[in-house]
Amino acid sequence: MEAEVVWRATAAATALAGELRLRVGDAVVIQDSNMLALRLLPCGVFARVAQAGQEVAAFEVELAGRLAATASPVAALDPRVEPRVYERHGFAVTFWTYHDTVTPDPDFPGAYADALHHLHAGMRHVETEAPHILDRVAEAERPVTHPDDTPALTDTDRHLLLDTLRSARERIRGHGAAEQLLHGEPHPGNLLNTRNGPLFIDLETCCRGPVEFDVAHVPEEIGTSYPDIDHALLAECRRLVLGLVAAWRWNIRDNFPNGRRHGQNIPTLLRKGPPWPTLGTLTTE
Repeated sequence: MEAEVVWRATAAATALAGELRLRVGDAVVIQDSNMLALRLLPCGVFARVAQAGQEVAAFEVELAGRLAATASPVAALDPRVEPRVYERHGFAVTFWTYHDTVTPDPDFPGAYADALHHLHAGMRHVETEAPHILDRVAEAERPVTHPDDTPALTDTDRHLLLDTLRSARERIRGHGAAEQLLHGEPHPGNLLNTRNGPLFIDLETCCRGPVEFDVAHVPEEIGTSYPDIDHALLAECRRLVLGLVAAWRWNIRDNFPNGRRHGQNIPTLLRKGPPWPTLGTLTTE
């Protein structure tokens, strides 16, 4: 978000918190991308702020409550306020429990894999409308096919990304694997390692598809600990994830920090061919 928008979003969140009798003397920016994440002090609330009109906020609140009822490893809404989306001055605000993070133990990869497996088990008990992963592929294709949305993308890389998205989509569709509700982006950036174990955040990306799509977002050592994975399908999902991320990062409307750097790295990785790397490779190539 632009600096002025961040200021207005923070003001909206702190005003709403005050009306809800949550003490706020300071607001610390935790993340600033398409959504603003704030730690409100001294009340210890984690606030997520986005442009109003994003129905995904209501979806995330509803899903968080339903997953909490299944004892799934997800961050909870703050119990001191009504669990809903609050609006103020054009912003949608949700209030969550803030969790202090701890240094990972040596067995963290196993705990991460167990938490993801546990989350998937809980999600199988939740009936809700959610987009399919192939719907996300169609969304990612649109800016790649429109140069006005991706003006810095070369024709060569544009064709490479379109081929990656379309061929991976067809191979995954043809695989015929069992499908269910997924987190959508359970990478380390959406996981908190707390004293009570790993907890997943950012449920706005939830979608439907094979569990291999979720596993494709995690580091390789996590994926090897996840039980009963179809490794051929996992490899194709990793390829698809790389194509999706590249499409989003090249979009001129993307606000992801260092996004262009990631967008530039991915075509090189795709040209190298399999084995397809995990997302963590984007920061090291």
